[in-house]
Amino acid sequence: MDILETSIKDLKIVVPKVHTDQRGFFLETFNNKRYKEMLNIDFDFVQDNLSQSNFGVLRGLHFQKKHPQGKLVRVSQGKIFDVAVDVRKESSSFGEWVGVELSGDNKKQFWIPPGFAHGFITLTETADLEYKCTDYYDPQDEGCLIWNDPTVNIDWLMKDPILSDKDILGVSLDQI
Repeated sequence: MDILETSIKDLKIVVPKVHTDQRGFFLETFNNKRYKEMLNIDFDFVQDNLSQSNFGVLRGLHFQKKHPQGKLVRVSQGKIFDVAVDVRKESSSFGEWVGVELSGDNKKQFWIPPGFAHGFITLTETADLEYKCTDYYDPQDEGCLIWNDPTVNIDWLMKDPILSDKDILGVSLDQI
């Protein structure tokens, strides 16, 4: 597999090796030892999640305040624009974001370390997003950065996304 650097040091894109023949394809979606070495991380994944979203649905930008989660994100079906925003107050890249297209076709993965807000918008009729987390989800610890914060200025690739009530009530970067 190849690891692609992004404009924010700790965010990485994983491009797995795909073995294709007349029967279809095979790829390894996770190998604890290899991922720890290649991503230079020392985290254990404790929870796996699966989310399906319809076209135009924007989920996020979610983070946990006291128990931040690192996430290894991939799409098994469909296509999304996946975004991570640095919400680590002490970071030199605080408020900066990186976006990457993840799809069942490109099979890329996005490593998002603890301390980032995460969100995505669905670009196909449906998309299945699977992600591994380094800490357990705690609804009492969750924060939500407003998706259209003008300071962060994310280009979501479409206007008027479909949002949950929780995501509509997200806070601005200066309120984090």
